[in-house]
Amino acid sequence: MNARLLSVSATLVFAVAGYSCAPQGTVRELVAGEGFVEVQGGRVWYEIVGSGSAIPLVLLHGGPGATSYYLEPLKRLADERPVIFYDQLGCGRSERPSDSALWTVERFLDELQRVRDALGLDEVHIFGHSWGTMLAAEYMFTNPSGVKSLVLASPSFSIPRWLEDASKLREELPTETQRILARHEEAGTTDSEEYATATMEFYKRHLCRLEPWPEEMEQTFSNFGLDVYHTMCGPSEFHGTGSLKDFDVTDRMGELTIPVLLTAGRYDEATPEATIWYQGLIPGSSVKIFEESSHMTMLEEPERYVQVLRDFLRSVEADTN
Repeated sequence: MNARLLSVSATLVFAVAGYSCAPQGTVRELVAGEGFVEVQGGRVWYEIVGSGSAIPLVLLHGGPGATSYYLEPLKRLADERPVIFYDQLGCGRSERPSDSALWTVERFLDELQRVRDALGLDEVHIFGHSWGTMLAAEYMFTNPSGVKSLVLASPSFSIPRWLEDASKLREELPTETQRILARHEEAGTTDSEEYATATMEFYKRHLCRLEPWPEEMEQTFSNFGLDVYHTMCGPSEFHGTGSLKDFDVTDRMGELTIPVLLTAGRYDEATPEATIWYQGLIPGSSVKIFEESSHMTMLEEPERYVQVLRDFLRSVEADTN
């Protein structure tokens, strides 16, 4: 997001926060706690919450660079299953190397697999939000083993489509706000205070409609990985100048053959129309639109959102038993 608002030792700590050591040939039991995993470019922080017997849920936060703070409501699912949070390299509680060459889809895919391998996550459900849906889809195209289902929240499988939709939403902003945005984008001064203030008009409508923003949002913004975001996305949600600007995997969505649930908010920057279109590209998938939410559905309608996820995960496991 914008520059003003988006302005902790071992390779892996087994005993404290990973899994308990088990005799060879037995299933490793996940143990709640925190730790670090060594990945290409540094170490990433993770936390395992809960230790239920159901299949673990791995969370892929958005951004890129947004951190996992805003996914806190999903801890409610930990009464049935382990829920694995991790901050991707470059943001939050993970290390922040200064090498922008690290910010590629391929490195983030490798990072996800290293987290799975380090924690012994042989079977998982994967939840991706926003950029996390792009990462989840690309990960599935590598044919990983043991992924039982996907939850694709506020998805973006085509950045050209995303930017087209964002342009339409931007046209609904006050005229003067639109002028300020355009002037700074044309002048290359998107790091200005005025541009940051103007972008908030968009974010309050389509990112998070809660007033004031909850602590999870404030933590997300204050720990944001700006270098990652600017390199891959650009200066804002609607001015795409980064390496992902041509990202489009819509022609491959039919390859997703496991159970898939897509979600979005009625006022989401990942528009309901785009989300329903994506759902039509994925055989057997389902979709849920949350009528009182924008992009941060898990914060804006936490009880309903968690229940929808709980029901979906239960149904997947019931069908496989």
